[in-house]
Amino acid sequence: MKRLILIAAALAVAGAAPAAANQTTNAQMPFPALMNALFGPEPTARTATRQAAPARAAQPVRDYRQPQTATRTATRTSGRTSGRGDASFVLPGERQPAYSSRNVRSPAGQARSRNAQTRGSTRNVAALQRAPRTRTTKAARGFNPAFAPKVVAYSGPERKGTIIIDTNERFLYLVQGDGTAKRYGVGVGRPGFEWRGTHKVTRKAEWPDWRPPAQMRKRQPGLPHFMPGGPNNPLGARALYLGSTLYRIHGSNEPWSIGHAVSSGCIRMRNEDVIDLYERVGVGATVKVI
Repeated sequence: MKRLILIAAALAVAGAAPAAANQTTNAQMPFPALMNALFGPEPTARTATRQAAPARAAQPVRDYRQPQTATRTATRTSGRTSGRGDASFVLPGERQPAYSSRNVRSPAGQARSRNAQTRGSTRNVAALQRAPRTRTTKAARGFNPAFAPKVVAYSGPERKGTIIIDTNERFLYLVQGDGTAKRYGVGVGRPGFEWRGTHKVTRKAEWPDWRPPAQMRKRQPGLPHFMPGGPNNPLGARALYLGSTLYRIHGSNEPWSIGHAVSSGCIRMRNEDVIDLYERVGVGATVKVI
């Protein structure tokens, strides 16, 4: 600060005091000479250092508006931005490509993601293996209560004791003669074994034996030639034989099949229902299958 004050005072004195015409004024002296006149020359070491310092080479001014094909600038992109931490090369004037960490993952992030997916899939497989398998059996389906016996109105022309079987609706009607009919659910012939017609009840049997016909044994080779009556017999507790045909109205040890088209043409009922019908119908009763 003291040195600056002295410089300012010297400049003021030089401007105010004119010198002789044949001498150079302080105001016209170069600034370095004036400083030397006031404070003496600089130390020799500093002057030598300044003189020895090489002059800076002038940097050429590059016109980036011209296409640059050979020169590329390597710019380091941070791992936080690109997720890769490598060097991206861009031409001057080009825009630095922007990488999103959401789109490009680091190898470590990809490994963590794969490990998480593997753990999740392993847990899912383990859960499936531990889950108990529930197998739906025919017995589990049970009897459909919609096919339980019921008294319904009847105004048709059929006489009392006539049996009418509607194979489409899967119901058997026993006309009672008082404007009503007792309705039972039945199972009917599967596709290819449907039939229509009118017959008479020619025989009745309790816990009938079963002799599968030759055509049935040919279709199902595992069937026996004869099976005595009993709870395991497919004809069930009762049977009503229809004319000279091979068809019967009979019971069944498969109550879940009632309401379905599953038989080879016979009309099947629950054992308790066929027992009730057996007690109400006599030999010679008319049976109409529609």
